[in-house]
Amino acid sequence: MSLSVRAAGWGATGATGLVLAASIIAAAPVAEPAGGDWTSVGRDPWEQHYSPLTQINPDSVSKLGLAWFADMDTEAAQEATPIVIDGVLYVTTAWSMVKAYDAATGAPIWSYDPKVDRKKGADACCDVVNRGVAYANGKVFLGALDGRLIALDAKTGKEVWSEQTTDPALPYTITGVPRIAQGKVIIGNGGAEYRVRGYVSGYDIDTGKMAWRWFVVPGDPAQSFEQPELKKAAKTWNGEWWKLGGGGTVWDSMAYDPGLNSLYIGTGNGTPWNQALRSPGGGDNLFLASVVALDPATGRYKCHFQETPGETWDYTSAQPIIVATLKYKSGPRKVLLHAPKNGFFYVLDAKTCQPVSVEKFAYSTWATGWDKKTNRPIENPAARFDKTGEPVILTPFAQGLHNWHPMAFSPVTGLVYLPVTVSNAVYAPKKNFKVNIKGWNTGTDFAAGRDLYKQPGAPKPGEIESYILAWDPVAQKEVWRAPNAVYGATGVVATAGNLIFSGNHAGEFAAYDAKTGKRLWTAPAGARVVAAPAAYAINGKQYLAVLVGARGLPNGQPRTSALSGNNSRLLVFALGGSATLPTQVAEGATAAAKAFDPPLSSATPETIAAGAQAYGGNCAACHGANGAAGEGAIAPDLRYSALLRDQKQWHRIVIDGERAARGMPGFGKTLATKDSDAILAYVVKRANDAKAGAQ
Repeated sequence: MSLSVRAAGWGATGATGLVLAASIIAAAPVAEPAGGDWTSVGRDPWEQHYSPLTQINPDSVSKLGLAWFADMDTEAAQEATPIVIDGVLYVTTAWSMVKAYDAATGAPIWSYDPKVDRKKGADACCDVVNRGVAYANGKVFLGALDGRLIALDAKTGKEVWSEQTTDPALPYTITGVPRIAQGKVIIGNGGAEYRVRGYVSGYDIDTGKMAWRWFVVPGDPAQSFEQPELKKAAKTWNGEWWKLGGGGTVWDSMAYDPGLNSLYIGTGNGTPWNQALRSPGGGDNLFLASVVALDPATGRYKCHFQETPGETWDYTSAQPIIVATLKYKSGPRKVLLHAPKNGFFYVLDAKTCQPVSVEKFAYSTWATGWDKKTNRPIENPAARFDKTGEPVILTPFAQGLHNWHPMAFSPVTGLVYLPVTVSNAVYAPKKNFKVNIKGWNTGTDFAAGRDLYKQPGAPKPGEIESYILAWDPVAQKEVWRAPNAVYGATGVVATAGNLIFSGNHAGEFAAYDAKTGKRLWTAPAGARVVAAPAAYAINGKQYLAVLVGARGLPNGQPRTSALSGNNSRLLVFALGGSATLPTQVAEGATAAAKAFDPPLSSATPETIAAGAQAYGGNCAACHGANGAAGEGAIAPDLRYSALLRDQKQWHRIVIDGERAARGMPGFGKTLATKDSDAILAYVVKRANDAKAGAQ
């Protein structure tokens, strides 16, 4: 892999012979990928998800077609962005598997399965996904669901070294992408819905030896603090938060700026979500829901900014961070661009982590605005259910107004392209909260307060709308939006060809004019799309690669893959591509139920109420709140399930884990048979309600 220098200018010819557009925004020269390679999930260390390739543009995009595709052999959600280096494409699938292909032809080169124990899926809050790999020194680096950091030989796929980065006895997981900086491979972890303490670690690229570890939240004050800044952070906490870990996991976002030698990380929510249980009496609870800058060589803290002080809604700051140089009237300024779950768009100074500007990028009700004097959100007092003790409908719900789905920044247009989802839900404190050793510990009641939706002026429950938003980060205002016909977010890539590309949950892959948002081209994906594409070039030809597949299929889309029930595939497009996706129903595939056909609801109100609580704490994250899976759900809508009439088979799946290999772990260590019965009774009741038109 070679490196070139980005500088301001009108254009340059890359190694592939393609025209590569240069930035119109002045910036100090820094190393970036050369030619047509896409060397990391965001292409460059700044995580801009921007390609300088211009062969595919508004004039030529109509000639774009499918060049090749490959079926994936896992049927959970597929969230990875491929990387492409020296003609080889590397991509991960669900269950932390890695595959390498000839990037021009699609010929398989090697595949690797870390053989994660399928029971580990019970510790994954939001499916057994993986978002991609990193590359350095001839090695491909993978973070596996079970907490291992694995180095593979890039040519053969053979394991070079493997390190366990988490305590296997605790419900940690890894779904995020390792990053490379200063000779280190850097990895975080997830699990803040359970009972863990978040941290990020740096390992030597060649040996796998851990070089440093930085903890997000303080531990027991009676013990010595691992970092000096944790002593100050501990003063922002109350109670005995450390007994459940405190949360704050670094489960997704990182970016690196070589010029400042700063690694930027986004931190997660607290454990439990409900701050009254986690930190009685309040406090900001540093460094939850923050952007933090570290020295990647040593892990030394540099600066931070907390975006949601005293977080209590699962409004994490683990969403994608972009480093960019913006052109202001006063001159160029290097900043961080961040649009986390809470719905504010932050432009932070890259040196100090302090706000340059903050504005709402979408509708929300938890906060009315931003206080520029205190640099804190102006909270809606009713939103603090942890203080009021009362249920409240809030926008957004825990999935946020922007989640993990990559956004893109184009230095040509100066715009950020952001996938937005607008949703709402009821937040209510959990009464008689007890620690769940094997399951979620949110301290919130997902079933309480549903009658609030019946009040005059109440919003429609659940998902409201989703769209791609073009945002001007200098002016902090919307430029255009492209609505999605079907609810759900999908990652974005921007190119110098004045295009952005993104899929959707209707089963399409589309191109939009980067300046106007006009849809210029679309192709069938045969599956829901959540991952962001990558753009690369080989021998003068530009390609676009996107991994497709999420829980369930688009309406009307049959199963056409023999390997996965959700048509998981890698699709690669190029000008003149003439390949076609299968259209025949795969052998053995059965049609999904399209009508509610539950047994009669005969359980007692007490059993149904208990089932609502158990469902909310164990099932809602994947199958949808209140027993109804919306378009963005990652698992099937159980109200349609034939299992509602088969109690024994229901228990074999829910308790024994009969479908663990397909991504549905068993909950035998979390739920008793009576709990499983109660959940079944609750879903049967919800299915009967839906059948009667009382959703």
